[in-house]
Amino acid sequence: MNFKITEFPDLNFGTVYCIGRNYALHIEEMKSKRTEDPVVFIKPRSSIIRSGKNILLPNNVGEVHHEAELVLLIGKNASHVKKTEAVSCIKAYAAGIDVTARDIQSKAKKEGLPWALSKGFYTFAPVGNFVPFSGSISDLNNIRLSLSVNGEIKQDDNTSNMIFPVESLISYISSTFTLYPGDLIFTGTPSGVGKISAGDSIRVSLGKDESVLEVNVVSE
Repeated sequence: MNFKITEFPDLNFGTVYCIGRNYALHIEEMKSKRTEDPVVFIKPRSSIIRSGKNILLPNNVGEVHHEAELVLLIGKNASHVKKTEAVSCIKAYAAGIDVTARDIQSKAKKEGLPWALSKGFYTFAPVGNFVPFSGSISDLNNIRLSLSVNGEIKQDDNTSNMIFPVESLISYISSTFTLYPGDLIFTGTPSGVGKISAGDSIRVSLGKDESVLEVNVVSE
C-alpha cells in the first residue's frame, strides 16, 4: 500500500492521532461528558484513504457514522511543545472524516474497553487535499467545517467552537508522544454525526473549499 502524501512527496503518512469530545454540542448529542483534558485515540495508518476513493462498510458491524474534522499534518519532530511554539509544527491542513462503527464503539464504551476497533477499519480515515499552512494559527481556529451526504448538509460548524484549540492539542499530544513528519491529528467533530449507507456520496469542505474531500460509500 502506498502511504505517500501526494502534495508533499518528501513525506509519508505516520501515526494518526484523533481527538474525541472536542465540541460541546457533539458531547451533548452523544450523551457524553466533557473532560478536563483532550480525549486522544489512534487509528492505524491502513485506515487512511484520499479523496475519490471509497469508504468500505465492513460486514456485520451495525451502524457506521460520519464525523467531519479538521486534520493537521505535522511537519517536524516535536516533543513537549509549548502552545506558543505549536504553530511551527504544522506543515498543512485538510478536511477529513473520522469514520466510526458506532455500535462497536457504544458497546466498548459501555464495557469500559478501548475504541480502537470501532475507529480503525480499513478506509476509516479519509483525508482531502492538503493546504500548505500559512503560519497563522488563528486561521485554523476559525474555519468553517461542513459535511454533506448526497447533497444534504449534515454537519456545519466552525473550529472556533473547539473546546481544545489547535495549539492546545499539539502541546498536549506532544507531552506524551513524539510527533514526527507525516503524522496526522484529527481535531474532533462537531454535532450532526450520522449513519452512512452503501451508495452514499459524502463531501467535506474547509473554509471556502480550500480543502475538499469527496468519497463514496460501498459495501465491503
